[in-house]
Amino acid sequence: MKESLHDKISILSGAAKYDASCATSGSSGFNQGKKMGAALPAGVCHSWTQDGRCVSLLKVLFSNICKYDCAYCVNRASADIKRSTFTVNELSELTCEFYKRNYIEGLFLSSGIFTDPDIVMGKLTETAKTLRTEMGFGGYIHLKLIPGAGEKMIREAGKWADRLSVNIELPTEKSLQCLAPDKSKKDIIGAMSDFSAVRLETEEARKQSKFLPQGKTSSPWFAPAGQSTQLIVGATGEDDRQIINLTSSLYNKFSLKRVYYSAFIHPGSIAHRENRFDPRLPQTAGPPLVREHRLYQADWLLRFYHFNAGEILSEEQPFLDTHIDPKTAWALNHLDFFPVEINRADYETLLRIPGIGAKTARRIIESRRSRNLSIEGLHRIGASLKRARYFLTAGGKSIEKPDDPVRIKRILSDSDGAGLQLPLFDF
Repeated sequence: MKESLHDKISILSGAAKYDASCATSGSSGFNQGKKMGAALPAGVCHSWTQDGRCVSLLKVLFSNICKYDCAYCVNRASADIKRSTFTVNELSELTCEFYKRNYIEGLFLSSGIFTDPDIVMGKLTETAKTLRTEMGFGGYIHLKLIPGAGEKMIREAGKWADRLSVNIELPTEKSLQCLAPDKSKKDIIGAMSDFSAVRLETEEARKQSKFLPQGKTSSPWFAPAGQSTQLIVGATGEDDRQIINLTSSLYNKFSLKRVYYSAFIHPGSIAHRENRFDPRLPQTAGPPLVREHRLYQADWLLRFYHFNAGEILSEEQPFLDTHIDPKTAWALNHLDFFPVEINRADYETLLRIPGIGAKTARRIIESRRSRNLSIEGLHRIGASLKRARYFLTAGGKSIEKPDDPVRIKRILSDSDGAGLQLPLFDF
């Protein structure tokens, strides 16, 4: 019996939903006002942009047939599930039809490794190229890089996609060999490195093209929204310190836009019952969502608040506190740093105050150019005084002194909605 397109959509969209790394920062590289679709305001499936708009991507696998047998993956070779594969034309036409009906604003495309990595990567790239060149699609496209694919394939994929990503999967080589022995950390890191090298080369070429005589063609775009990765949390025994150190290293070495954390979901709770008894996997009551949430908050400190990994966790304290956010935890461990006088503190110091975000810190710097700020004025420009009240003064006046860290921790525990994923954009 011939498989219908509806069946393929059902199977391959369901198979893709466990990949968290599908957010976008948006780019305008492929739309110069002459094509359908807009990539600049794009986001993730059912998430929010900076202007408050809900957006979505068509998030599917090209194929869920996979020759690898990763223990944590619902699509692994030994899983008892329905298998299916799109053709390039089917997926290209589907993306455009969904866009025309206003169902989506872009495409997030990955695949199982059903054959040689270069061939699989070629199918994903061919889909993106068909959308750009034959169908005039200017919306957002995010392609997964297949570990083991050569630099030539990565270079070609970046011509047509806004963002590329390769999942690092697990924090260490030892864990990868235990749960995903068919995969190689060398291949994964190699793909990230190849992307960075080509991206740097392309950016330099574009800079040089500005000085060419008028009429000369500038260098083409290469994945203008950068690269990201995903890390599974809780499938193996690494502590949060190892994860945060790895994250920091990835940002520094490869200039990643995002590292996504995916709480481990036991495949036995998703697919066939026999999956429950794989001895390589931890037997958990449920996915560690609070831990995932704290890691996102720590990631925020690395990217937006200028913390380094060693300040967030230490050998003596290798796990993030599940009751309070990591910025407040740092503040309670460094009470000698506080209180901070907001009318004199520089931007870096303001970022250390719990309850004051990057945007509020910039507003404080701007506002005090014309006047000294009071406690009331601080509240009006967006500071969360519920947390900040213990850590600052305004004109020498304080709301409450940080004289009892145990009491403060008890008051602030879980006040930030632990267990909920942070928004994917910095509001």
